[in-house]
Amino acid sequence: MPQIEGFRIQNYRALRDVTLGKTRSQQQSEPLTPFTAVIGKNGTGKSTLFDAFGFVSDCLSLGVEGACEAHGRGGYDRLRSAGSDDPIRFELYYREAKKQRPITYELAIGLDRSGRPYVHSESLLQGRQNVSHGRPFPFLRLDGGKGAVWAGEVAVEAAPGQEEDPAREAVELTDLRQLGIATLGTLKEHPRITGFRDFLKGWYLSYFQPDAARSLPTAGPQRHLNMHGDNIGNVVQFMEREHSDRFKTILSRISAKIPGIDRIDTHVTEDRRVLLRFGSGAFKDPFYAQQMSDGTLKLFAYLLLLEDPDPPPFICIEEPENGLYHQMLALLAQEFREHATGRKGDPQIVVTTHQPYFVDALLPREVWFLEKDENGFSKVTRASDYPVVNNLVEQGLPLGSLWYSEYLDGSPHAP
Repeated sequence: MPQIEGFRIQNYRALRDVTLGKTRSQQQSEPLTPFTAVIGKNGTGKSTLFDAFGFVSDCLSLGVEGACEAHGRGGYDRLRSAGSDDPIRFELYYREAKKQRPITYELAIGLDRSGRPYVHSESLLQGRQNVSHGRPFPFLRLDGGKGAVWAGEVAVEAAPGQEEDPAREAVELTDLRQLGIATLGTLKEHPRITGFRDFLKGWYLSYFQPDAARSLPTAGPQRHLNMHGDNIGNVVQFMEREHSDRFKTILSRISAKIPGIDRIDTHVTEDRRVLLRFGSGAFKDPFYAQQMSDGTLKLFAYLLLLEDPDPPPFICIEEPENGLYHQMLALLAQEFREHATGRKGDPQIVVTTHQPYFVDALLPREVWFLEKDENGFSKVTRASDYPVVNNLVEQGLPLGSLWYSEYLDGSPHAP
């Protein structure tokens, strides 16, 4: 399954220039881990970082103008960093598989003469085989919708004395508010572009809302949990029907981790509505989702998401701890790590959190600390970059407690 090694964000709200992990432009850093947590005080940019992942995903599904307005973003002018006249830029660095050459996707979004957002530039590049430096091979290069695309699985430079690369084709897009990968990725002659488009299309950004999960959807199995979680009963129906034996084991595992719950199933009403039921040994009749706490529904939704037989390649969750009892946080963090680093095919997971109990279960290399610089923009540091933090964790001190004690910020205790 693909793994993101680095993500660079420029001119996006408080993220004037922030990089997580390793990118083509910043090779000195270590890649992102399969499970990554971003921490920081209120107002340091955690929600903005989460939204940056969502924005790139929305650019594919909604176009850049729609992405600027979606989820209450308020338009391009509210997204671009204060004082900047440059485009909003993203650089995504990933590998399709562990031993594959790295691929870089670069996207810049600016304003056209009419003041509307458009795709300023876009490129998809892959590193050379067995070469650590040098110019990568392109599959897509667009500037204002004009440029070139290279067909095939492997981009090949023109041979010596050959003026044109036979795989190169000049292109000009008619809609500058749609990503080039959205159009060209539908063509079979561009499998590398298709692969990246499908990877980005498969991202799961969780906007889970307990009230949405308490809704009464129309009955009918659905394969995947949606971003708001209002089809959670439909996903249980699907798992019951398509993976019944495995799902019994899954529900038993999940039930064992939710205090007071010993069984979970669904019931379809006469008007074809699906009810999610939670059974407790202390009561004869089950409880319905409408009666369950926010924390119970959230924990069940996350565990169900992780057990998806065909999981998304990348999962991003903002503050999963909200509504959960503090003793459940370490369990949830461990579940995330086990699924991100476990069997082949599991998703990469990034979360933002402000809960030290959650961070207690993490390793320094898995945690990034956001804070504001003297100009009010966000800066980020990996916890493992602090030698004293590494030493204290090796001695048995939990990382969340060190954060709570201000070993990761600009206080006198910090390294």
